This record gives sequence, structure tokens and C-alpha cells, in this order.
Amino acid sequence: MAKRLRLIIADDHSIFRQGLKELLLLQPDVEVVGEVARFSDLASMLTTTSCDVLLLDLQMERWVGGNIERLSRITRVVVLTASERKEDAMAALRMGAHAFVQKRYAVETLMEAIRSAARGLVWIPPALQAELAAQLRSPASRQLSDRETEIIRCIGLGLRNAEVARRLSIGESTVKTHLNNIFQKLGIRDRVELALYAQRVGLAEGPRGKR
Repeated sequence: MAKRLRLIIADDHSIFRQGLKELLLLQPDVEVVGEVARFSDLASMLTTTSCDVLLLDLQMERWVGGNIERLSRITRVVVLTASERKEDAMAALRMGAHAFVQKRYAVETLMEAIRSAARGLVWIPPALQAELAAQLRSPASRQLSDRETEIIRCIGLGLRNAEVARRLSIGESTVKTHLNNIFQKLGIRDRVELALYAQRVGLAEGPRGKR
């Protein structure tokens, strides 16, 4: 039997937490190993309880979006929020969250995001995908070199610069140079948008390059 994904829920609404746990209990591949109602209790929870994915509400006793970068170094972060603002979604993803899920979505959508995050992939709401993908469609994509395409594929798979360098047997500074060129060619601002581009054009599902 495959190992179940270990989840921690951080949300200040007890009724929502209870309902979410009951829905997650119906999923055969996950288990809720902890929950906190206050963000101030989350650090100790993460110290004593290992988890694969943290389900994090942005608004607890305070706004916690600024803590995502630190939390993402400990575990995979899935933001689960009532916010409908695309600016909040992009800010969370840029700070290291692997997914941004609105609370109005069905549990099947949440599970898709959780499983993607557990694999190290970035999951973005469909509406936001469509909007950003429209911005990313550009004739410049046809001017990408083979090496640039390989790097885009690696970013789509969630690899960091050092991991890309090892996989492609090139220097990390070379990876950074290629990324800057890719950003300019595609009119992309950062890795989040590049990961979305890779997934939308199917590069994240292709061969993973040289090991």
C-alpha cells in the first residue's frame, strides 16, 4: 500500500477545519496529522509533527502571507483561502507556495492541488491559468533554443537552479543566464509564470532531460 500524504491544517475557523477533516478522511491517500487554529502555534506543530503538505489559510489571527517563504523551506505549502484576488495568488506562489486553492472549490480540486504539490509541481487555479497563459502566448516561444526548452521543462517539474544545473551538467550561473534570456523572450517575470508556461505547453510532462 502506498504511503499516505501527511497533512497539517492551519485555519482559524473551527467549523471549516472540522468539515475539511471529514472530507479528507474519505480520501485513501492522505491523513491529517495535525491542526492549529492560531498561526503562532504553527511553528511548534511543524517542529514536533512531520508533514508532506501544509494547508494554510492566509488570514488567521493576522495576515500570514509574508511567512510563506519561510514555511516553504520546511514543507510544501498549499494556500487554502477565501481570497479571490489574483494578486494574492501570485504573491503566494512567488514566495514559494506550491498551490493556491480557494475555499469555494470542490474537495476533488483541493486533492488535485495537494497531490501536485506533494510531487513538487506548482498548481494554479484554472481561471488564473487561462489568464496568464493568454499573456504567455507569444511568437517568441518559437525562438527558444533546445537548451532553453530543456531548462523550461526542468522548471515546470519544480527543480531549483542547482538541481537544473546537475541534471543538465552545466554550471548554475549558466542556468541563471539561460533563465534571464528565457524571461526576455517570453515576456515572463519569474519562475512561477515560467512553470505555468511549461505546464500549459506540455513541457512539464515530457522527458526530464539528462541525469
